[in-house]
Amino acid sequence: MADLILFNANVITMDPSHPTARIVAAKDGRISAVVDDNNFEALKKPETEVIDCGGRSVLPGFIDAHLHFHGYARSLIALNLEPRNNVRSIADIEHLVEESARTKPPGSWITGRGYNEFYLAEGRHPTRWDLDRAAPLNPVKITHRSGQAHLVNSVALRLMGITDETGDPPGGLIDRDPQTGRPTGLLFGMGDTVSSFVPGPTTEELHHAVGLASKSLAALGITSFHDASSRNTLRELELFRDWCDAGLLLQKVKVMLGVEGFEQLMKNDADTLMEGYRQMLGGIKIILHEITGDLDPAPAQLARLILRIHEYGFQSAVHAFEERAIRAVCMAVEKAQKRSPGQDSRHRVEHCSICPPALAKRLASLGIVVVTQPPFTYYNGERYLKTVAADELKHLYPIGTLVKNGVMVAGSSDCPVVPANPLVGVYSAVSRTAESGDHVLLHERIEPYEALQLYTTNAAAAAFEERSVGSISMGKRADFVVLSNDPTKVPVDAIREITVSMTIIDGKIVYDNLR
Repeated sequence: MADLILFNANVITMDPSHPTARIVAAKDGRISAVVDDNNFEALKKPETEVIDCGGRSVLPGFIDAHLHFHGYARSLIALNLEPRNNVRSIADIEHLVEESARTKPPGSWITGRGYNEFYLAEGRHPTRWDLDRAAPLNPVKITHRSGQAHLVNSVALRLMGITDETGDPPGGLIDRDPQTGRPTGLLFGMGDTVSSFVPGPTTEELHHAVGLASKSLAALGITSFHDASSRNTLRELELFRDWCDAGLLLQKVKVMLGVEGFEQLMKNDADTLMEGYRQMLGGIKIILHEITGDLDPAPAQLARLILRIHEYGFQSAVHAFEERAIRAVCMAVEKAQKRSPGQDSRHRVEHCSICPPALAKRLASLGIVVVTQPPFTYYNGERYLKTVAADELKHLYPIGTLVKNGVMVAGSSDCPVVPANPLVGVYSAVSRTAESGDHVLLHERIEPYEALQLYTTNAAAAAFEERSVGSISMGKRADFVVLSNDPTKVPVDAIREITVSMTIIDGKIVYDNLR
């Protein structure tokens, strides 16, 4: 007997052994029946909740394999500087900062995020002096849409101790005026340094933001996500557990630890610590970048780090955008596998932005999972076409090439870099069409069913969870999303118009726009 029955449904199970059904039922948070006809009387008891889906499509709950939940939650209570919020000029940014300054006492921080210089009328990053005009008495920090650069004003620079004589920190870059050599306030690769000076929200504010963020993800059909912050330590792991225990966080989460968090784990009794977090702990996040022109960490250092992670039985998840960085990950993983063979570590490359076919084949041969962001093509396609060099553009976010060469590809949003809507990601992967209407490498399109796999079966496998989520199969968690239409049957342009009617996690309705 079931606790919950969804009937009169177009059930797309994502399970090749039983691809479609008409009814799905759940008991005690698990899938208890997948039925091909609409006869559910044998499953029903007096208290069973029975939902008529009216022919709508039911899929496994969407999994976002790479987002930054803490940053997303905080972005909901910071200034929204995104182009889609009609921030189209530096004057618009100044206006919002100035409005915020009127409500805050001198010396208190003002934060914002999401500005995109490509869409600003001036065609450039703002500077400290632009922010100084808007808030001369408050420290200000605004974050670039990528999350990899931060702009601060003169008050903030003074608090951080950055002067005209300050040198670039290891792995970071202080942008300077080409005429005077003075810092412009734009800081690359210095997120940890900047964050250490900015006070966080109060506990009450943060709890409010966490609740808002979780509910907004539920409204998009997201039932699980992987938090990919390189700043996560054991403290953040505990925070996530507390949010789940308090009912603030509805989704199931896999929390990656940064390198510092990994070292904390190794210094403690890892086995004992992990007992309390085993279901929540994800891989080890490594940032590999080329901000200064050289790979940081250097290839030899990266190889040692991945080997250590591999030998401890963990999965590495390496932030790598460009071809040279991805090749370095391949070399490191290959060395680790030779030193310690036989493990199913499923090391991951996060982003994999520039990847030619030969490199895709190498990723596949090493069993490396690629977690990429299909919606980047939709939200950023116009900018890519105008700013990415031709030799890189031809291999930009090549999802089709990766899939054809046998790479396990999982889908994600990198939210709050772009909105978390998985259906925009599916549409983008299928159409390769930007928000502007421009096409970006049409030959990299994939089929709608393959695009759905990115956010279901493949995303589950990227976190070793294919036995519990990712498809509508007997015994798996009862995580479902009910959609207004079938992404595999509607015209391609109609995919982005599909809406979420209901989201169910562990057999409980957490979002309802159906009844």
